[in-house]
Amino acid sequence: MIEFDFHLQRPGFCLELAGRIPPRGVTALFGHSGCGKTTLLRCLAGLEPEVQGRLSVNGQQWQAGGRQWPPHQRAVGYVFQEGALFPHLTVTGNLHYGYRRVPADARRLQPGEVVELLGLAPLLHRYPHELSGGQRQRVAIGRALLTSPDLLLMDEPLAALDALSKNEILPWLDRLHQTLDIPVVYVTHAIEEVARLADHMLLLEQGRLLAAGPLQSLLTRTDLPLAHADNATSVIETKVVRFESEYHLLHLTFDGGELQVPCTHAPETSTVRIRVAARDVVLSLSADSRGSALNHLPARITGFNNDPHPAHQLVTLTLGDTPLLARITRKSRDQLGLQTGQAVHVQFKAVAIS
Repeated sequence: MIEFDFHLQRPGFCLELAGRIPPRGVTALFGHSGCGKTTLLRCLAGLEPEVQGRLSVNGQQWQAGGRQWPPHQRAVGYVFQEGALFPHLTVTGNLHYGYRRVPADARRLQPGEVVELLGLAPLLHRYPHELSGGQRQRVAIGRALLTSPDLLLMDEPLAALDALSKNEILPWLDRLHQTLDIPVVYVTHAIEEVARLADHMLLLEQGRLLAAGPLQSLLTRTDLPLAHADNATSVIETKVVRFESEYHLLHLTFDGGELQVPCTHAPETSTVRIRVAARDVVLSLSADSRGSALNHLPARITGFNNDPHPAHQLVTLTLGDTPLLARITRKSRDQLGLQTGQAVHVQFKAVAIS
């Protein structure tokens, strides 16, 4: 477990943050630009010498009582926006730079393991200028992993990439998420990345902690701004049932029922996280299966909230024990006579699920 309590005063900005980060999985630091995400990351790495407070990582006091370990004594891997590879070294040279920094008896990963994990074998003899943006970031992540860190920090690793490069690297980040046994702290301003990769979230606002907790619950909390954003999203953790190769559809199950989602090939894992935008959820009073939508599930309404748009109504529901957001019009609510506690049916097109 990582526990911190930081205070940092700067002209025009004050960071006052105390919280916990789970010992495994991806914790997203999320919030508007200037809220303190990167500053918190730098405090964890020991790059803010003026910060006051305490930091404990797996029982080790990295900062306490006015003393703090310098950056080189902290077992931290840091991935920057631009990758920051050494231009005069090949991919192999960059990877081994991180590996050589670690005493032999403290190495958790071997270069071959990282090369296989991140698909770097075809790139080993190339120089950074010969790589795409996504490839450079994969090498940067590999170099950070080969320092055998107790904590991996990633500062908006996709922010400098174009859409094609983002799509190239996201599957590898998915793979890291499923494989790594160390905590990852991931800074981003893109909720799509959070919904895809994170398990836990710290929501920051003006240097303060607005909320913290499991991703699924924070995304659907209507007292937080996430649920009221245009791209409000719910996540559902599912298990793979089968792959229907004829239609390239993946059949999934969770506590709220069964789903079908498009998929180019059978996945390597037995679990899949899906994301459903609130605007793509349709509510009905009966299980009418006519129409093109493949997914029809029973649900129960747990509440209603006003939305920034005067025509909209935000509806919270449960599918079994899984929370879900739906954005409908106020007219639709009145025409259907929807009430809190009412049993309804939700449907969404398979092509709307990511």
